Amino acid sequence: MWHDLWIALALLLILEGVFPFLSPDGLRKALAAIHHLSDSQLRFVGLTCMLIGVVLLYVVNH
Repeated sequence: MWHDLWIALALLLILEGVFPFLSPDGLRKALAAIHHLSDSQLRFVGLTCMLIGVVLLYVVNH
């Protein structure tokens, strides 16, 4: 189980690093846009991402 968790963390870091590596200016613009979102909008985006992740995990594992 720990092995799988470390693999998941490594993949997360790889994916998180792609955007700033390929487009640093795009990342700055995206972060500036995120800065202007309200708390409720950020929570909605976070919840949506989590739900998509849960659905994706379910689909991949079944």
